Amino acid sequence: MSPDLDILQRKIGFKFRDLNFLKEALTHRSYLNENPSWEHDNNERLEFLGDAVLELVMTEELFTRFPDKEEGELTIYRAGMVNTKNLASVAKEIGLPEQILLSRGEAKSFAGRSRESISADAVESLIGAIYLDESYRAASEFIQKFIVPGLDKITKEGGKDPKSLVQEIAQSKHKITPSYKVHSESGPAHERIFRVGLYFNGDLKAEGQGNSKQEAETDAAKRLLQELRKL
Repeated sequence: MSPDLDILQRKIGFKFRDLNFLKEALTHRSYLNENPSWEHDNNERLEFLGDAVLELVMTEELFTRFPDKEEGELTIYRAGMVNTKNLASVAKEIGLPEQILLSRGEAKSFAGRSRESISADAVESLIGAIYLDESYRAASEFIQKFIVPGLDKITKEGGKDPKSLVQEIAQSKHKITPSYKVHSESGPAHERIFRVGLYFNGDLKAEGQGNSKQEAETDAAKRLLQELRKL
């Protein structure tokens, strides 16, 4: 099914001068496998561009809004704004998932994490498309309208667990998923002490301990966040 470009443009409040940018932003890699004659590339290059524009706009917003915050704290806020879950929520708000061009197989499995990931990537592609079609200012206006409003929730998320925050930072800044590894176990069975390492792509970032693996992982995440806040 072809995307309804008019509906999408009305929802985002932006009219493309060159619809080819928008069509490319909506083209998932899988679609080209079944439609080799489709005249547009997949949206991965636009995603790459849009990701950079989004990071810059959010960095400027945070830098201006929180003049007393240190780099580490701002990094945590930014990670929460540009993570997959938040961008997928924005995609849903503007009706983007229904407009993405997918292969039949991908469309059948378009749910859960797959849907979130593809939808979030498409938001970044859309930002890249707006940037190329119009300007940085136009892309910034889109981000201000649909993404920045969620900032208040992110900055007030005191109840968010440390492991989730670390995952957001790892995914948004490094495009990786953090991993945890048990370094040692000690003590009697009823008072076991676990030491766990927190890794980014094999690099040890922090170490924590606790009476369970979960406690030790949370402690390691807390220690990494403490270090980031000192930056």
